[in-house]
Amino acid sequence: MSDALLIQTDTRGVCTLTLNRPERHNAFDDNLINLLLRTLEQIEHDIAVRVVVITGTGKSFSSGADLKWMRGMAKYDEQTNREDAARVAQLMETLNNLSKPTIAQVNGSAFAGAVGLIACCDIVIASERAEFAISEVRLGLAPAVISPYVIAAIGARQARRLFLTAERINSDEARRIGLVHEVVTDETLPKAVERTVDFLLKAGPNALTECKRLVLRLTRRQAEDTSELIARLRVSPEGQEGMTAFFEKRKPNWVK
Repeated sequence: MSDALLIQTDTRGVCTLTLNRPERHNAFDDNLINLLLRTLEQIEHDIAVRVVVITGTGKSFSSGADLKWMRGMAKYDEQTNREDAARVAQLMETLNNLSKPTIAQVNGSAFAGAVGLIACCDIVIASERAEFAISEVRLGLAPAVISPYVIAAIGARQARRLFLTAERINSDEARRIGLVHEVVTDETLPKAVERTVDFLLKAGPNALTECKRLVLRLTRRQAEDTSELIARLRVSPEGQEGMTAFFEKRKPNWVK
């Protein structure tokens, strides 16, 4: 257990992972990424864990990558950024391919990379007040690492729109396009997740694993090395300008 990631497994084998950086809207930095990755790798081989729930502390699910961390990484060369981005890619792949069923309990808004985490989960149940945005282009970046999983969830047509506009959508729209399965009130969110957990616990563990593998096998597509793209954009003049403008609370130079 770490302060940034709370881990709790109950007697039924339901493991809840809670992103716990509320002061940063549960944004993930290299520490949280490594914690999540290491924890998921352990869960993969833990026969006592049958279901995984991912949620956040406070009013946000996650704002995505911590921009202070990303801004710091952008000072390094492209190779270092490529290695760093590869860890994010590994996290997404590990979550997407986890043999245990996963539920995203979206307790609040999710932006940028956090949308990728959600897309990698098997089942997504969201609060009605949550908002979603794939906002990288406003920083001069691209949603490279998360793109295979988001496109698999919502399709290329919707991805074109949301990748390019970076607009915010509400939970109902997220459900309409396939990112979210169910929308409930804040008060009923835990009960809705528990209802789904109960369904999963009634199924054979091996059958659940094989069902996940079946879907992945029939829908898997080859993806480009997306970590190279985000690394290149981080150190580019446009990426540097986008992140600098964000912290200086001004418009980037491409906005007139």
